[in-house]
Amino acid sequence: MIDLTLDVQRASRCSSLPPDEKIHTWVISALSSQREEAELAVRIVDEDESRQLNAQYRGKDKPTNVLSFHTDFPAELNLPLLGDLVICAPVVEEEAKQQGKSSEAHWAHMLVHGTLHLLGYDHIEDSDAEIMEKLETSLMAQLGFADPYTPLDEAG
Repeated sequence: MIDLTLDVQRASRCSSLPPDEKIHTWVISALSSQREEAELAVRIVDEDESRQLNAQYRGKDKPTNVLSFHTDFPAELNLPLLGDLVICAPVVEEEAKQQGKSSEAHWAHMLVHGTLHLLGYDHIEDSDAEIMEKLETSLMAQLGFADPYTPLDEAG
């Protein structure tokens, strides 16, 4: 069992945000084979805050679905603090509609995806993207969701 300390901050006007219990479940699933103890924050925001952070840290002047801010402590400190996830609720909701997914499935995917980034996974190189996507697909299946990378015309 993973000992997870999770701080969920709701700074969004969206009314259809997932409950803390589901956020906890989705984060735990991504941590399941990686950590015994973890601490992180999930901040749910609107477009303005997401745009500002995305511009400041990634040089992209637009809101984005999820930003991951990994802590950079030396490994020898052995601290459980992973970092912070910032999720833009309106972007996640719009992407779910565009991709023909349930809101819940897309929220789960964004939390799994962001948590994997905090664990050191990335998708910059094709080989790394393949590893990360396979893991995401497996975790989503364990949570009862379809492959998040299946194109709409194949999803059925």
